[in-house]
Amino acid sequence: MDSAAMTDGFHLVIDALKLNGIDTIYGVAGIPITDLLRLAQQEGIRYIGFRHEQSAANAAAIAGYLTKKPGVCMTVSGPGFLNGMVALANATTNCFPMILISGSSDRAIIDLEQGDYEELDQMNAAKAYAKASFRVNRPQDIGIGLARAIHAAVSGRPGGVYLDLTAEVLGSTLDVETAKKSLIKPVDPAPSQIPSQESVKRAVELLASAQRPLIILGKGAAYAQADQAIRTFVESTRIPFLPMSMAKGLLPDSHPQSAAAARSYAIGQADVVVLVGARLNWLLSHGKGPLWSDATQYVQIDIAPTEIDSNRAIAAPIVGDIQSSVEALLAEIKPNQIQPSPEWLQGISERKDKNVRRMAERLNADPQPMNFSSALRVVRDVLSDRPDIYVVNEGANTLDFARNIIDMSEPRKRLDTGTWGIMGIGMGYAVGAAVQSGQPVVAIEGDSAFGFSGMEIETICRYRLPVVIVVLNNGGIYRGDPVGSSPSPTGFVHDARYDKLIEAFGGTGYHVETSASLEKALKEAIERGTPALINCVIDSSAGTESGHIQSLNPKSGLKK
Repeated sequence: MDSAAMTDGFHLVIDALKLNGIDTIYGVAGIPITDLLRLAQQEGIRYIGFRHEQSAANAAAIAGYLTKKPGVCMTVSGPGFLNGMVALANATTNCFPMILISGSSDRAIIDLEQGDYEELDQMNAAKAYAKASFRVNRPQDIGIGLARAIHAAVSGRPGGVYLDLTAEVLGSTLDVETAKKSLIKPVDPAPSQIPSQESVKRAVELLASAQRPLIILGKGAAYAQADQAIRTFVESTRIPFLPMSMAKGLLPDSHPQSAAAARSYAIGQADVVVLVGARLNWLLSHGKGPLWSDATQYVQIDIAPTEIDSNRAIAAPIVGDIQSSVEALLAEIKPNQIQPSPEWLQGISERKDKNVRRMAERLNADPQPMNFSSALRVVRDVLSDRPDIYVVNEGANTLDFARNIIDMSEPRKRLDTGTWGIMGIGMGYAVGAAVQSGQPVVAIEGDSAFGFSGMEIETICRYRLPVVIVVLNNGGIYRGDPVGSSPSPTGFVHDARYDKLIEAFGGTGYHVETSASLEKALKEAIERGTPALINCVIDSSAGTESGHIQSLNPKSGLKK
């Protein structure tokens, strides 16, 4: 009698991924997943191998943000898993759907703490930092384990999910028929969540009473891909809007209703604020303090009811997905029911004009050496007619200045440090965006921020990705040290040549010290469409400690 055809956990994982349309894996090879990754390539899944798990997981997270499907990262056990955990926690905080899949050691040895290779109870370690954490202990449960991970990653408020695959499960065998029956493809894993009619009516009534309404668009609004509905809501109501940094481009920064250039005035004077996929966290001063009026009332659209009243009382909460919620608002609003006062619109317009003129004076200066403003003005001008380019941005001063200077005209094209404001996302996001979209990426990096993931330039070169990295090099964290002085806690090597690093891996390096040479190098690098790094030297004294969030950096009051 012929024995039944057999398969194993390795093949079953690949079958489950392919069944669910997962065609790309980001990761770092090693025990016990090396053969799994080889098999994935053989089966037509694209594998992008990194030099560090944190960057690989960041790439998966940003892929999830761009596609609304969970990006997948695979790591080795123990320390490799922990390296990926930083990005998993960041994905959860930013509401990016991703799944971190790690191999793990023998359960029997781990549970008795007998000292296995890279021994760690990974499932429980992940629980505090992920939206959900699962372990597969039998090969016939691989399909259901991946299905549960997908549901958790994309449903409701998206986030990071950990899926633990033990080495024993990967190597275990079972018959092919049983394996096929165990696979699951989730049906509608992120169903629409329709808001209540009562909540929509309440919100419209509040907006109709407003004289000085304001709309704040968060990255949740960008993630929702409800672009046309949001634009119709903004334009039909004539309400001024403020985009948070990763929501820039939902409507072009040049849009006449944008109040970004009058941000403080708009926030401080608004009587009703509509939060669309934005949270009243530290990025909005928690809705408190001198920036906000105590009399401001809020309409908040969020898919998570627990977000409501988290910092300020919300007068008109709308709990639902953004597409459904905005469409419900549009259906409820009668023609001319919402009328921002002419004085409000005029006041914002006047302050915008004043602030734009002031910024233009600063940007049009051409100091030698360059500073943040003059360098980023060049970048802005070069990118102005390239809306197809993704902009990745990190650093302290580099992030703060670029957010205000680099205009965006299309949604989900600006990728930055997000809710946590952490550094080290740059190269992972750049790779993820380039791989996922096939479009060019310009990563605008502070020299300190670049150092967190700079070795991934080898990854960029290995896969010949169309990524151009601009390192604003002032010789340190915030600023450089005086020449000849001993290294301070924030100082780096004077006159570092980051451009030489990418040349070592076959990319193109540029060293620029003037705005004219920066413009020439950036245009040429983008046109070439191959890996490049521009070492852009700026004034070593340029920059302020902690950038725009100096108030969060406590100082000792004692002097020696």
